[in-house]
Amino acid sequence: MQGQIGVAPMHQVSVAVQTPAHSLLSGPLSYRSAQELPPGSLVRVPLGSRELLGVVWDAPTPEHPPAHDPDKLRDVAAVLGGVAPLSAHWRRLVAFAAGYYQRSLGEVALAALPPQLRELSDGQMQRRLRRKAVAPDGPLPPAEPPLALSAEQQAVLAQLHAGSGTFVLYGSTGSGKTEVYLQCVQTLLQQDPQAQVIVMVPEINLTPQLQSRFEARFAPVHGPASVVAMHSGMTPPQRLRSWLAAHSGQARVVLGTRMAVFASVPQLRLIVVDEEHDPSYKQQEGARYSARDLAVYRGQQEGVRVILGSATPSLETWHHSRPAAEGGRYQRLHMPSRIGEQAQLPLVRRVDMNHQPRRAVFAPPLLEAIRERVARGEQSLVFLNRRGYAPVLQCTACDWKSDCPHCSAYRVFHKIDRSLRCHHCGYTEPVPRACPECGNLDILPVGRGTEQLQEQLAGLLGNLQRPDGTPVRVGRIDADSTRQQGSLQTQLAQVHAGEVDVLVGTQMVAKGHDFRRITLVAAVNPDGALYSSDFRAPERLFSLLMQAAGRAGRDAGIRTRSEMWVQTFHPAHPLFEALKRHDYPAFAAQQLAERRAAGLPPFSFQALLRAEARTQEVAQAFLTAAAAAATDALADLPGFALVTVYPAVPMGMQRVANVERAQMLLESPSRPALQTFLAHWHAVLHATRQTPAGRGLLRWALDVDPLAI
Repeated sequence: MQGQIGVAPMHQVSVAVQTPAHSLLSGPLSYRSAQELPPGSLVRVPLGSRELLGVVWDAPTPEHPPAHDPDKLRDVAAVLGGVAPLSAHWRRLVAFAAGYYQRSLGEVALAALPPQLRELSDGQMQRRLRRKAVAPDGPLPPAEPPLALSAEQQAVLAQLHAGSGTFVLYGSTGSGKTEVYLQCVQTLLQQDPQAQVIVMVPEINLTPQLQSRFEARFAPVHGPASVVAMHSGMTPPQRLRSWLAAHSGQARVVLGTRMAVFASVPQLRLIVVDEEHDPSYKQQEGARYSARDLAVYRGQQEGVRVILGSATPSLETWHHSRPAAEGGRYQRLHMPSRIGEQAQLPLVRRVDMNHQPRRAVFAPPLLEAIRERVARGEQSLVFLNRRGYAPVLQCTACDWKSDCPHCSAYRVFHKIDRSLRCHHCGYTEPVPRACPECGNLDILPVGRGTEQLQEQLAGLLGNLQRPDGTPVRVGRIDADSTRQQGSLQTQLAQVHAGEVDVLVGTQMVAKGHDFRRITLVAAVNPDGALYSSDFRAPERLFSLLMQAAGRAGRDAGIRTRSEMWVQTFHPAHPLFEALKRHDYPAFAAQQLAERRAAGLPPFSFQALLRAEARTQEVAQAFLTAAAAAATDALADLPGFALVTVYPAVPMGMQRVANVERAQMLLESPSRPALQTFLAHWHAVLHATRQTPAGRGLLRWALDVDPLAI
C-alpha cells in the first residue's frame, strides 16, 4: 500500500482517453502511476477490458475533480518514451475545441493524433524512433529562387512583417498570394532557426502542387524532411512520420488540410489558411470543428500571426476585417491586380438562355468561342458541379424515377459503366433494360452531369482540329474519373502539358489550380443556388464562380483577353451583376445587409441538434422532448431568454442509408449565451436519451456554427 516503508509513492494522474460516444465520461479519467508524469505525456491505460492510448492532462479542475479513493485507481500500463510531452498550447487548443464544439476532451485529443500512435507499444515506438530517414539519391537540386514581387505584394509583405495578429489577405485570383506566403515563410525561417509554420489548404487534391512549390523553395536549404504533409489521404505510417517530424521540430513547414490545425508544432510562428472561405475547413463528422476558426484561436493563444487568404473571403471573415473603428478584429490586406504587365481579370459574359434555342445545353455563341480557342491552341474549361451522366432516369409512361430505396435521393445515371449509383449511401445497380414499374422500354435521362457534357462536347467539336492537325481532345476531371490512385495527378499533368483542349470538371478543377493555357471558362448551369432555401447558397455560388473565372488568363503571355461565360435564365440577378464587375465588396455588402436585417450569421450565432432514428417520428420526438426538458431545467440560466429554440424538422436530406434524420435549430444574438445554454443542455440531452422519448433513437449530435441549415 502507498505509504509503506520501501514502497515508492504512487502518483495520481489525469488522462484524456477516447471514451464511448455519448457516455458521461467527457473529461480526463484518473489513474495511478509509479512515476510522476508531466502533462502532455503519451501513455497506454486500461479502460474496461481494453488498453487505450491516452494523453496525461493537467491537474484536476473543479469540473473534473480527483478520485476520492486513489487506492482503487487502475495503473498506467505504459509510457511511450522518446516522445516529448505535448505542449500546454496544444492542450489548451484541444480543450477549447472540445468545450466550444460540445465534444468530449478525449475524443478531440485522440482524433488530433495519428491513428498509428494508438496501436504502438512503447517498444515499437522506440524502434520507430531509431529508424533513420532514407536520404535522397544524389544531391538536392538548388533552391528555387524567390520570384520578383509586384508593388502590391511588397506592400503586403511589409505590413505582414511589421504587424501581428490575424490578417485577411484579400487578393484577386492570380494576384500572387502563394508567393506572398512563400516569402513570408522564408523570411521567418531565416530569422529564427527553430521557427515552424502551418500552411492549410481546403482539399487533398490541392496539397501536392502546393507541397511541390514549398519543397522546391525550402527543402534544399533546410533539409528533405523540412516540409511534411498532413491529410487523410496519407497512409497511417506516413501520417505518423509527418506528425513525429513536426512534433520534434525537424519539420519546419507543415502543409495539410483541416486536420493540420491540430498538428503538434512546438515552435509555431505562423499559420496560413489558404482559400479560407472554403466549406471544406468545417469538419462534418465527429467533432464538427471549423479549422479556420481554430487557426485564429490558436494564433491568438500562442501569439503568432495568422494569414487568412482568399479572393472571396467568407462573409464572417469579411465582416470581422472591417476597420478597427467599426469593430473589426482582423487587419485586411488587399492585392487587386494580377501578376504581369498584361495580366487582367477575365471579361464576364452573361448568356441569357431565354433567348437561346430551346433545350440547348450550350449556347451557339459559347460553342463558337470554344472553337476559336481550339483553333488558336488555347484551352477552355467547362464547369458543372454535378458528376455522372444525368441526375436521374425517368420513365416516359408511368413517371417512374431512379430513386434510391435507402435514401431520400435519386440514383445518378453513370453511362460509362451503365450503372445507377446513389452518391449518398453508395447503393449501385445496373441500369434496367425496361421500367421496373410498367415495363416501358423508353427510359430517358433527365438533367445532365459532367459525363454527359463531355460526350456532347466531343460530338459538337468532333470535326475540329488542333493547330497541329490532330483531333480536338475533350477531357473530364471529377470524383468519378479520378478514383484510381494517381489518376488525378496524371490528368492534371495532361492539362498542363496542353494535351487537353476542353476540360469538363466539377469544383475539383474550379479552384486552386494554375492552368496557364486556359483562356475561357464557362459555367453552364449555375442558377440552382440563386433561390435556394440555404441562406449561404448565394455566397457559395459567387465564390465558386469567381474561383472558376480565376482559372482563365493566368499567363500574361497570352495576349488574348480571357473570358468567363455564364449561361443563366436570370442574367439581371444582382449576383451576376457583381460577378461581371468582379466586385466582391459590393456583393458582400449586399449579402451582409440582408443577413443583418434577417438576424442571420455573422449577426447571430447558431447550433443544430441533429437526431437519427429508424423512423422520422422517433427522431423528431427526441428533439421535441429535449427542447421541452431544456425549458424545464434551464429556464433560470443566465441568458436563457436570448436563446431561441425552433421546432424540430426533417433534414434537407431526410433519409440516408435507411436512417431517418431530423434537426432542431438554436439561435442567439449572444455567443456566450448560446455556449452557456449548450454546455448545460448536454446533461439534459443525456437524461432525455434515457426517457421513453429516446427509445429507438440511434444517435444525436450537436453542430455548433453549422454551415448547412
